[in-house]
Amino acid sequence: MFSTAYSAVLYGVESCQVHVEADVSNGLPMFQMVGYLASEVREAQERVKTAIRNSGIILEPKKVTVNLSPADLKKEGSGFDLPIAAAVLASYGLFEREKLKNIFIAGELSLGGEVNPIRGILPLVDGAKKAGYQSCMIPKKNETEGALIDNMEIIGVSTLEEMIFHFQGKRKIKPCDRQKKIEEEQQEQTDFCEINGQETLKRAIEIAVSGMHHFLMIGPPGIGKSMAAKCIPSILPDMSMDECLEVSKIYSVSGLLPEQHPLLKKRPFRAPHHTITPQALIGGGRNPKPGEISLAHRGVLFLDEMTEFQKATLEILRQPLEERKVCIARMGGRYIFPADTMLVGAMNPCKCGYYPNRNRCRCTEREVKKYLQKLSQPLLDRMDISVEAEELTYQDLQEKRKNESSKEIKERVQKAQKRQKERYAQTDFLFNSDLDPAGIKRFCKMNKSAQKLLEEGFEKLGMTVRSYHKIIKVAQTVVDLEGAKWIEERHIAEAMCYRMSQQKFWN
Repeated sequence: MFSTAYSAVLYGVESCQVHVEADVSNGLPMFQMVGYLASEVREAQERVKTAIRNSGIILEPKKVTVNLSPADLKKEGSGFDLPIAAAVLASYGLFEREKLKNIFIAGELSLGGEVNPIRGILPLVDGAKKAGYQSCMIPKKNETEGALIDNMEIIGVSTLEEMIFHFQGKRKIKPCDRQKKIEEEQQEQTDFCEINGQETLKRAIEIAVSGMHHFLMIGPPGIGKSMAAKCIPSILPDMSMDECLEVSKIYSVSGLLPEQHPLLKKRPFRAPHHTITPQALIGGGRNPKPGEISLAHRGVLFLDEMTEFQKATLEILRQPLEERKVCIARMGGRYIFPADTMLVGAMNPCKCGYYPNRNRCRCTEREVKKYLQKLSQPLLDRMDISVEAEELTYQDLQEKRKNESSKEIKERVQKAQKRQKERYAQTDFLFNSDLDPAGIKRFCKMNKSAQKLLEEGFEKLGMTVRSYHKIIKVAQTVVDLEGAKWIEERHIAEAMCYRMSQQKFWN
């Protein structure tokens, strides 16, 4: 007898549908699996046979052939155990084959017949919904995660026996209650009111977050660059539901989605150590997984002590920052991970950290130049805003005046981003940093005095085409913070000032 169950395989953060076909016939007893299978999928036949036997089911010796279609798509992961078992048992006649229609199945089996949780349930269920399935049977421990997808019946199973009884109609499993409240994980955040001085730095951070612009801080050690970066999560606007699901999918594929908090509502803030490998930063591996830049999607990737990272590690960021995605090619297929993140970097201006203060800096001009060359010009060109953090005086630290809180800054940021979303409602853009040259021409309107200043700056500063566009995008963000109608001379002037530190240190 022949039967078919329906499952899927993950490629990046998207799923590709797979038909699990099983045929049971007379012949030499054997269990054969075909269909371009990875080793963990091929091993499923032993897990399935043993799980069925340990669930108290004795199957008549037959020739069993299992095919995972399409045959040219490589099947990876342990989620095919449950659909293989369902297709085989239906072919043996333990329940009607029609029960497997319009239901998506995924899960890993233990030798004792328990159904273990798997990675990537969120994108798998979302893909099943897009493919037109009406319900999904997944591991019980994954059901809260799967229930995040609307208009999909989620059936959580703990054992193989539960699945069999459900399809036989002996003991129906009640679908997951999606009305169950998902608690939001609370995290303590550093507040901007704790930072004295550094008004220019705080203003630049506010602009950078408002338009999700890449941002670089340069300055001596111990003056608050890292602390300022840690304050950024406190002013990041809340994500929309679509963005929450988009980010949660990436963490689901990585196996990092908390069981108690499966829907990530806070924008991610990732701060990898400078010893990170290129593969861990960008993603990859034998079975490619998202890297830190993808885990920071729709949020912030903070690189502290940026010049201490390996130069090859930093250079690998150039293309993802431009294209806002990571493409990894393997023999088994092409994997695409989203990487629309705001890059924040912090660095010292030299090895000792005090250049150009010659009273404290002991580095030679050659040493300074060699140190700064760890950041290439193409990578610097991708930083929309570069700011020199100032050294603080004793009076700055002891000052009693009340600093502006993160809550106040966040309110302005939210208003600026609301203006952007309204302006780009019918486009693919979300923030000013997303604009391409055509988008800049269409949406960024400036008066004649602003155009004249930009022209003068382009000639005197030796701007590239990329830096020219970035100045306009930063100026547009300043406009959105003010609530103005178009770009004026002062907006261009401020945007150009945020690139002067590059001219100071690298030219």
